[in-house]
Amino acid sequence: MKILLLADIHANWPALAAIREPFDACFCLGDLVEYGADAASCIDWVQQNATAAIRGNHDHALIEAVPTKPTAGGMKQLAWATRPLNRRQLNSRQLKFLARLPVTQTLVLGGKRFHLVHATPRDPLDEYLQDDPQGWNARLQGVEADFVCVGHTHIPLHLTFGDTQLINPGSVGQPRDGDPRAAYAVVEDGVVRFERVEYDIDAAVESIRNSGLDEKTAWYAEQTLRNGGRPTSVS
Repeated sequence: MKILLLADIHANWPALAAIREPFDACFCLGDLVEYGADAASCIDWVQQNATAAIRGNHDHALIEAVPTKPTAGGMKQLAWATRPLNRRQLNSRQLKFLARLPVTQTLVLGGKRFHLVHATPRDPLDEYLQDDPQGWNARLQGVEADFVCVGHTHIPLHLTFGDTQLINPGSVGQPRDGDPRAAYAVVEDGVVRFERVEYDIDAAVESIRNSGLDEKTAWYAEQTLRNGGRPTSVS
């Protein structure tokens, strides 16, 4: 049994399309939308290919029209700018799919129990926890699973707590670990493997620049893609 783990696609279709890993099942760990400019294609792929998918904070924000201050700057500005853009791209079927995504999901596959959550079991949508074994150990108390699969930080992570393995596959559409390549993970017969794949960043940038975003925001979006993380300043 080969399971593909994807997280934080963020409307980056060229990045998602570059992942050609064969799989028996696919889990999508949230944040299909915002930051990028092609939400529709990403949602269609997930709807057609994912065995299970859950809601991320940006999916929630788009569906619930969560307000963000346009003057916030940085990633909040990028989210504010792309939220209405992405929503206009989606038809009723795609919006319904996004709205029906559960916040968490637990399922058994290949004899293993998987618990899927975007952020943490304590705060499924928003808590930001990176490589903190003590913190993760506390948050996994009471969670009965062989694998706990998360996203949100955009940084790959693999920790083991007794019989439970925690996996963050990193971000497909917007990595933040200094490596701009699309990130994903594979669980095959209980063994975890992390992968990176190059994709056409120029195509992703062109899509953003042709979307109607203002120059400052488009420049910032481009830097996050090309640098594998957030730029230090905005010009």
